[in-house]
Amino acid sequence: MTKAIPLLAIFGLLSFMFFLSGGAALHESPTVDEIAHVGAGLSYWQRLDLRMNPEHPPLGKALAGLSLAIRGTRADYSSPSWQMSTDFVHAFLGEWVFGEAVLGRWNDWKSTLAWARLPMLLLTLVLGIVLYRYAARLGGTAGGLLCLAAFVTTPAFLAFGPLVITDVPVTLFTLIALWRLGAIWAEPSRRNAWLFGAGFAGALLSKFTGLLIFPIIVVLFLQTRIWPTAAQPSAPDARKLWRRTRWRCVLRGCGWAILFTYLVYLVFSWNQADDALRILGSSRWAGLVRHPLMPPLIFGRGLFLLLVSSVRPTYLFGQVHSHGLLYYFPTVFAFKSTLGFLLLCVTAGVAAILCRRAGKSPIPEPYRPHVRVLMVGFFLVLGVCLLSQMDMGIRHFLLPIVLLILMLAPLPRMIRALPHPHIWQTAVILLAAASFVSVASVYPHFIAFVNSFSLRRPAYYLLNDSNVSWNESLPDVERFVREQHLPEIALDWASLSDPAVIVPEARVWDCQNPSEADAGQWVAVASVSILENHNCGYLQQYPHRLLGGGFYAFKLPSPIPPAGSPGGPPLPSESRVMWGLPMDFRGWAVNIERHPEHLVEETNRMIQRMQDEYQKRFHKK
Repeated sequence: MTKAIPLLAIFGLLSFMFFLSGGAALHESPTVDEIAHVGAGLSYWQRLDLRMNPEHPPLGKALAGLSLAIRGTRADYSSPSWQMSTDFVHAFLGEWVFGEAVLGRWNDWKSTLAWARLPMLLLTLVLGIVLYRYAARLGGTAGGLLCLAAFVTTPAFLAFGPLVITDVPVTLFTLIALWRLGAIWAEPSRRNAWLFGAGFAGALLSKFTGLLIFPIIVVLFLQTRIWPTAAQPSAPDARKLWRRTRWRCVLRGCGWAILFTYLVYLVFSWNQADDALRILGSSRWAGLVRHPLMPPLIFGRGLFLLLVSSVRPTYLFGQVHSHGLLYYFPTVFAFKSTLGFLLLCVTAGVAAILCRRAGKSPIPEPYRPHVRVLMVGFFLVLGVCLLSQMDMGIRHFLLPIVLLILMLAPLPRMIRALPHPHIWQTAVILLAAASFVSVASVYPHFIAFVNSFSLRRPAYYLLNDSNVSWNESLPDVERFVREQHLPEIALDWASLSDPAVIVPEARVWDCQNPSEADAGQWVAVASVSILENHNCGYLQQYPHRLLGGGFYAFKLPSPIPPAGSPGGPPLPSESRVMWGLPMDFRGWAVNIERHPEHLVEETNRMIQRMQDEYQKRFHKK
């Protein structure tokens, strides 16, 4: 019976996450990145061709695409969006048109999205199981259950866990790799090398940030020279052998990771054209060489695209910045976490200080190398996040959050070593319970979650991008249209997909440029477009309703005040383009999604405009 209680608790906690996170996912429309990812993942299985979405590794998309391929989801590979996407730049643009067609024109969007998200939801639950197992080794059953409770009540995982994006997969596999790196440090065996390599490969195949494991390895070995572990021999020859054995085991694991990554890229690019390597020649022997070189070429091009697009404008507290902010992720973490979790972190920190002063260590001796690796990983990834110029959302901070959750594992043991343990235990239970209440109260709108630090200010004023809305609430807009019996609704959304697939009454609209025909009408605006993507703060004074978690419906006055006047829209010189891009990609995307016969012509025109714009910016600098 004693063993059954933890199993029932684990099952209950994971079921809580499954129904809340999965239920929210069933309520939502495709989010921004899913438009490209779902279609790409399907094509990987049906065509063994990685041309679509080259800016991200394939694993997460392939997992989502597998369920779609098994159920026979349709994709038209004779369409212009697929045929055009043979080179890197055309594929980067064509992926949006192809993905939008997979999700809304060739198939029913609801069932297609639900099946694509199911593997991602299951992968999130696997992350919860892995987290529990590691936490239980550090802090016993109570520590494991505490960490699992913190995980299933983290709004970021409830929101982004089931989405077809790369952030949860890279978090899972990086966590496995770091734990196995600690296991190598404790016992440099072939098994640990293989498991480390498998986790490392999973991280590399999920997102390019998986490459951060390399500097973590380097920092770990440098750190152990300065602060040797207790298990490290003191004799010079023995210490040298001790370190060399671990180096070799880690390098063996890195070799496995590179091999696994190469093989996955090789299989999924089997039918992909290798024209980019024609420089090697066109003979039969050159052809035999070109295809094996495709995996490193595809990986390198994707990494290059990530680097050149890594500087994005940042919005925070009503201000648009042209670069990243050092305090961005700590600020977002403070607003997007439950207060219960934040106070649990503070409690664990205080308990750790008190235990250290008392000379007591709550970490079991066999797992101290693991904790050292996890701490190195946490601070290195945290440093990269702080210095990042791509400040786009809490979803890019999931790995530090998981490592923070894992640091709660020793808390129950620390409490037992402190005076008045019952008071500490009661406080921990109440804080954990408060987190359950917090997330249950906002169901199903986890993407827009902000805690009471917001002081009732709307999320779109405080934060940016997917912290606020990610195009997930279009079904709520459609329900509003039907409730109000509207023949059409002017819609300002923030995505590269056609909203008319979900809201047939939608009319493309820019809230910065209302016309006389809009006077007295209801309009709908994505939360993130009110102040960040567009300059539409003037709408806040008009009657409005929150639609789901990501859109607002505003009733415009009649007449609408002139541009630049009090209560009126901004002057044209004060208008903003979505995502801070140099041109209107949204208008381009909708035009070619509705008229695919113009795709090639319009895409070439867009590429020329992009080249002209960036040349203009380069000359200005």
